[in-house]
Amino acid sequence: MNKWWNASLAVLMTAALAACGTGNSPAEGQTAEGAQNGAAAGSQAGGEKIQIKYWYAYGDKIEEAKKHLVEQFNASQDRIVVTAEHQGSYADLHAKVQAAFAAGNAPAVTDLEIASTGVFARSGMLEELTAYADKDKEQLRLDDFIPGLMGNAYVDGKLYGLPFMRSTPILYKNVTMLKEAGLDPQGPKTWDELEQYSRTLKEKGKSGLTMPADIWFYEAFVAQSGGTMLSEDGKKSAFNAPEGVEPVAFWKKLVEEKLMKMPVGDEAGATADKDWANSLTAFKFGSTAGVSGSLAIAEGNGFEMETSFMPANKSYGVPTGGCQLVITSKSSQEEKDAAWEFLKFMTSKENTIYQHKHVGYLPTRVSAVESEEIQAHFKENPQFKVAVDQLEYARPRPMETAYPEVANLIKSAIEKAILDPKASPQQTLDEAAAKADKLLGK
Repeated sequence: MNKWWNASLAVLMTAALAACGTGNSPAEGQTAEGAQNGAAAGSQAGGEKIQIKYWYAYGDKIEEAKKHLVEQFNASQDRIVVTAEHQGSYADLHAKVQAAFAAGNAPAVTDLEIASTGVFARSGMLEELTAYADKDKEQLRLDDFIPGLMGNAYVDGKLYGLPFMRSTPILYKNVTMLKEAGLDPQGPKTWDELEQYSRTLKEKGKSGLTMPADIWFYEAFVAQSGGTMLSEDGKKSAFNAPEGVEPVAFWKKLVEEKLMKMPVGDEAGATADKDWANSLTAFKFGSTAGVSGSLAIAEGNGFEMETSFMPANKSYGVPTGGCQLVITSKSSQEEKDAAWEFLKFMTSKENTIYQHKHVGYLPTRVSAVESEEIQAHFKENPQFKVAVDQLEYARPRPMETAYPEVANLIKSAIEKAILDPKASPQQTLDEAAAKADKLLGK
């Protein structure tokens, strides 16, 4: 696998994974590139200011960071005014953008969860950005974006988005619980160690892990087992192969032996977070976007927190997530040009450093990762560095249009296999695969 490599699945209505957090103050000098962008915008023909809308997902510190950057952009030049509007989760945002596009009033710029790029691009909703990137190649420095975060930005060889707030799932650890149980806080590094740690914690009256049947986490466990979700051509299921069955069988064993809890329903993820925050469990899997928030929770609840790679089976492995910024295709050319200036500003080196430190999302540029500011930040806060290092083991997500429905089938199969004592992982995944193949073959 090539280091930094990542691609994405095309998902339209599937809720994406992201976590909120708290963090540090803005990076000094972050508006320098914005001023340069503004100068480019100001070189357009005179007249009234160009007004464009930017729709975004998620609140709390994520929203704080996005609104701050919009304010900085507006202050950096006098030609364009961006109005930022919160639209809920990624799933909410995607549905609203689709409806607004059909009605002819879509925002010029929107967050787009990486898994949705294929569907939106192939439906004609997105502006192709190749010509814009070529025109401003010296300023944009497209090759400065971490290559592993660029795969999903392209659909059928054409550029449609720029990486913005990107993430991977990582392991969050309550180090205080581990030390009290006599466990090495450097682990667990493998599935076997995760099971062993959970057994020891159970003996101490604690629990190892609460985890929802989340497709993002399942994709990681399949990757760790050396498997894939779909066939190479994307037309058949592969998750019911031994490498896809093994994670579900492992989870079923842990749940049956009360070494792990798997809640279901809309609040399953929140339940896992609460159990970890209240020291009921030592571990949780979550987005790197939650590092700042989790550090604050740990400090407030009086325990030490560390992060690490998700435990390995045959190898390490994770998918990536988060969003990129895109321009909608029905905007006027003047609005598209203004939107492009905004995209360049929001994804600049300075601003990726800011959003990483403020929230916890991955710094998306190589120059940002290598900067003295980020390196000093990593040294002081190593919890932030884990996701960057783990990108070496990131792998593509499926791009097929039918995958959102397939993902729902998989989730239901996992829950049935684990919660129904009579159901076997192989049987439930075979049943899901049979249904999935019909969708994928259309």
